[in-house]
Amino acid sequence: MSLTSAKASPWWTPDVHADRRPFLIGRNAIQAALRLYFAGEDFVEVDTAALQVSPGNEAHLHAFATEALTTDGQPALFYLHTSPEFACKKLLSAGEQRIACFAHVYRNRERGPLHHPEFTMLEWYRAGESYETLMMDCVRIAALAAETAKASKLMYRGAEADPFAGPERISVAEAFDCYAGIDLLGSVAADGSTDREHLAAELRRNGLRVAEDDGWADLFSRALVEKIEPHLGFGRITILDEYPVSEAALARPSGRDPRVAERFEVYACGVELANGFGELTNAAEQRRRFEIEMAEKARIYGERYPLDEDFLEALQIMPEASGIALGFDRLVMLATGASRIDQVLWAPVAEYGR
Repeated sequence: MSLTSAKASPWWTPDVHADRRPFLIGRNAIQAALRLYFAGEDFVEVDTAALQVSPGNEAHLHAFATEALTTDGQPALFYLHTSPEFACKKLLSAGEQRIACFAHVYRNRERGPLHHPEFTMLEWYRAGESYETLMMDCVRIAALAAETAKASKLMYRGAEADPFAGPERISVAEAFDCYAGIDLLGSVAADGSTDREHLAAELRRNGLRVAEDDGWADLFSRALVEKIEPHLGFGRITILDEYPVSEAALARPSGRDPRVAERFEVYACGVELANGFGELTNAAEQRRRFEIEMAEKARIYGERYPLDEDFLEALQIMPEASGIALGFDRLVMLATGASRIDQVLWAPVAEYGR
């Protein structure tokens, strides 16, 4: 067999496993340390079902579908969840105050050094507490992960971030102005509606590609990926805050500026680690936003997912809360120095396709 056609040894061969094992032992230690952290903060750890009537309703998230059969053989469509969010919010509606969840989640069309079709999402929710509290949770958790791994820095492919230093906090609008020279909020009205032509002109002026069929969200994402994210989380953790409301379907509008929402993301070494919200609790508004997201999904991908009517009903009695989803495997990667997500997964999903 030629060198070019040779296949890499599978993860279960002893030599490959020996190389991966330090990362995996580090994973276990970090998970144990985080469980102690949440217990010390009076959180209850919950375990949610992966099978759901809706996998989530974000336009660019892709789910795995499956067919359930009733006892008399009748089919019913279910999905593997892309996040435990809907179930966790139902538990807040039921009366839980602080909950945390290590959930295996499933996302289709995702595979690469930082992506895997099945991975672990760490989510936690605080009823009656601000989303700024979650930011501080994230900073403490990143430091705890590094400390547990006996690392002084978070690292990814030569990049470093000091988790013990104070984080940088910058709004999305400030980042667009600073790193791309784009007036982002000039294309967002007070009611949250967006002006595609204004943003397209801003991108063209700064040398970014604009296609005829690009919507405002496409343009926003292109500028974010190409101009903003390459600057985030280097040297120290970055908290990117106040996303436009149209890019925060599950977050409530900011009391400071109705054009933006209480949504933030956490970056380290250029890697997105977490996505947090001040949670939207208006069921009618949530339905409206989900319908917009699913219309966009249908436009781009030719499919849509059902709404979880149970979730929308529960939202009517859900208390004010903040919640966050953190990619646990990515955190382990950065704390242990792994370069690929499959190095920190005990049993990766088999390769498929090309």
